Amino acid sequence: MDREVFQEQFGLLGTSEAMRQVIDKIMQVAKTDITVTLQGESGVGKDVTARAIHAMSERSNNNLVIVNCGAIPEGIIESELFGHEKGAFTGAETSREGYFEKANGGTIFLDEIGDTPKNVQVKLLRVLENGEFFRVGSSKVQTTDVRVVAATNQDLWKMVKEGAFREDLYYRLDTVQIKLPPLRDRSEDIIPIFRKFVEEYSARYDSVFKGFSDEARELLISYRWPGNIRELRNVAEQLVVLEKSQFIDKEKLQKYLKGRQHEGSADNLPMVASKKQGYNSSDSDDEFDRKDRELVYRALVELRNDIADVKKMFANFLYSSFTTKNLKALPASVRDEVDKTEVSGVNVNLGDHATLGMQSMPDDTDIEEPEDTELSDFLKDNEIPSIEEAEKFLIQQALKRFDGNRRKASETLGVSERTLYRKLDQYGLD
Repeated sequence: MDREVFQEQFGLLGTSEAMRQVIDKIMQVAKTDITVTLQGESGVGKDVTARAIHAMSERSNNNLVIVNCGAIPEGIIESELFGHEKGAFTGAETSREGYFEKANGGTIFLDEIGDTPKNVQVKLLRVLENGEFFRVGSSKVQTTDVRVVAATNQDLWKMVKEGAFREDLYYRLDTVQIKLPPLRDRSEDIIPIFRKFVEEYSARYDSVFKGFSDEARELLISYRWPGNIRELRNVAEQLVVLEKSQFIDKEKLQKYLKGRQHEGSADNLPMVASKKQGYNSSDSDDEFDRKDRELVYRALVELRNDIADVKKMFANFLYSSFTTKNLKALPASVRDEVDKTEVSGVNVNLGDHATLGMQSMPDDTDIEEPEDTELSDFLKDNEIPSIEEAEKFLIQQALKRFDGNRRKASETLGVSERTLYRKLDQYGLD
């Protein structure tokens, strides 16, 4: 069976180099009995891969038993895996086979293996090494012949160093490790996979999908997809059902994307360049690894942009709402934050005798106080408001002033309508 037929048959989609390497490795090990550990983020397709390995193996005519170790309470996981005898504990009214017995002759898929309690890890090691185990409440040795496929979204070696996972079990599971790449690392696969999902759901729901704009296509590719294939499938289904017969533009698509984008985001976040070359995995344990550094960097950039947004909102809103005399009455910390902030392309300064859209006038000119003093009161009561408090308040005031007109509100705040829509959703504002 060639790679394309294999992928089509088992739903392992993608033609990127990263995916081709994964498929080749799966096809190499599938027909053997070697233990395989699948490592990858949530939603990358570990369960689909495990099914493909079993279906390609010599054990395909026997059971594939799927066990989510993270979903089984610690108190009963041993009984679930290895079975129990009648009377072994309260409620054990009959003897019961465990998953390893049910999988005899076939394959057992241990998902989220890293969540297995330490006392159970000892018993897993024994069954992996020689196929022997004990039912709970029995001293009789049981045997089973199973092929083990494990999966985790955690760093097992890091868990070993922290004492949360047995080192001997780690080496037993690490015979063959297959790392499934996240969707953001194979962006060329996103559009073809999305189209396949759309075709599938269009047929299922008897719907018509009229396509999407170039900007929407770019957004699909640049979005980080924290939920990976699972999230992409979910978005495709929502678009087919909820945007039936609609042409999808960037704004429509953005409503269904929950996380941050990887490159060219709505917040104009830059993509962090991958530093694969020259990265030494044996660096000091005190240093963050590459992925950790990227995560921290992205968070800092997002924070910087959020602060810039709030400062811009302050400047635009204050200068469109208050006279110079009123502004000088505000707390010094507030004046400093908006001093020399660029408003609508013009640098303004609180020291100037001017307001946005007004002629210069002396300080002693009689000026009518603004009717709406809520913002002034807010700033005086809160010497240094949080970013979220200030941003939410300014948005509310802008919408109130323009009777809910979002276009005018966004212009006054100095942000795009798209950003305003996102902020409304973020703060749960109508």
